[in-house]
Amino acid sequence: MLDKFANRHLERPLNWMAKGLVSIRLRPNHVTLFGFFLGMLALPTLAAEHYGLALIFIILNRIADGLDGATARLANSSDAGGFLDITFDFIFYASVPLGFVLADPLNNAMAGSILMFSFVGTGASFLASAIFAERCGVRGGNFSNKAFHYADGLMEGAETQAFFVAMCLFPHYFSWLAFVFSALCILTSGLRIYSTFKFLKTPMS
Repeated sequence: MLDKFANRHLERPLNWMAKGLVSIRLRPNHVTLFGFFLGMLALPTLAAEHYGLALIFIILNRIADGLDGATARLANSSDAGGFLDITFDFIFYASVPLGFVLADPLNNAMAGSILMFSFVGTGASFLASAIFAERCGVRGGNFSNKAFHYADGLMEGAETQAFFVAMCLFPHYFSWLAFVFSALCILTSGLRIYSTFKFLKTPMS
């Protein structure tokens, strides 16, 4: 929901950094892989209850996620990079609640499990809508610079990052934050499924 507004303000600094990466011949896929590696370091640090360090890895992962796209646009990267980007994003997203579950299984297991379940709904509806939008010749949505069609939703990248930051800053409230996050993700999935289904049922002119 907030991604299009956040991207508007982040576009200039990301493009500036991307130009530096391109100048040293760093490929977008290198940025994607390194960002994924940094993001996955959040899993063991969360499990070890080093929440401040985990937050740093999460933020670095999100910066890299913006940088690889900006670098790809400058380097005219292939769709293979977009595939790696979105695949690694969903793996990273699921790793964060898993880290909290491993840190405190007794108190966090139920909330974390429900949150990971809700991620399946948002991820599946997001990717399925992209597949069928592509078949109908629809690309971009509100994000014309993306590798494929991005369906809108209440919970997108900016909101996900905000919840992850709050969980790291207030780990004792993880369960409450996860339940709220899950409810919003489930609502997002429902709205996305409804809107995509309605669009696909409408005869194309």
